[in-house]
Amino acid sequence: MKQSRSATEVMFLTIVSAVYIFLMAPIVLIVVLSLNSGEFLLFPIEGLSLRWFGELYASQQFIDAILTSLQVAGIATVVSGVLGTAAAIYCVRHAGRMRGVLRLFLMTPLLIPEILTAIALLFYMYQIGVGTSYSIGMQIGHIVITLPYVFMNVATSLFNFDDSVEEAARSLGASPVVTFRRVTLPLIKPGVITGCLFAFIISFDIFNISLLLKGVGTTTLPIQLFDYLRWDFDPTAAAVSAVSITMTLVAILILDRFVGLRSLRF
Repeated sequence: MKQSRSATEVMFLTIVSAVYIFLMAPIVLIVVLSLNSGEFLLFPIEGLSLRWFGELYASQQFIDAILTSLQVAGIATVVSGVLGTAAAIYCVRHAGRMRGVLRLFLMTPLLIPEILTAIALLFYMYQIGVGTSYSIGMQIGHIVITLPYVFMNVATSLFNFDDSVEEAARSLGASPVVTFRRVTLPLIKPGVITGCLFAFIISFDIFNISLLLKGVGTTTLPIQLFDYLRWDFDPTAAAVSAVSITMTLVAILILDRFVGLRSLRF
């Protein structure tokens, strides 16, 4: 029996390891290609060089696209964090019989293809006279897409929440605002942080919403990278991807340093 169980565990670990390797291989390959000294985006690489990172930092178009993506993702994260948290609190505690309908409505952006959401927002923005001149539609689209991630994670935290802690704080004289700030919010912090982290990463990488709703002269990093690959096929594209991967890792490391990844477990 022990030998059979050991063989099963080995098989399970082998399958899991193979899946992880399969998923991580493209990321590792992109980083390796960004260090290629050759002129084209090919593997195996001809040698090691940082020349394409220099090309990236010398390209004002890519720098502007990165800054635009960071700005749009930051605003979407903040707005989705506030609205998603408020919606989760209302849905879990006050929605009553409408809880299921409200939850389905808030999760709809994840069920509908992104391109359809982008087209609907595009028609709506022009119908109300806003258009895409100031990229308002793009920002709203990012918020619509990212809000369900915050709502879902905060709602999960609230379903496991012990209401007696809040009642104890209120019985000791704490106002509703103080109770939320010093009791409720710290306890649901894992859900808020996880949701906002997902929102930022998703918003930073959204393509269809940005492509259809961007304003004139506004370009996010995914769009700029797509346009670049239409005409050029050098490792600069890999360097851009490597920078994006590095930014995500830095965000996770900062989160682990100041919050702790263990706090994200429910």
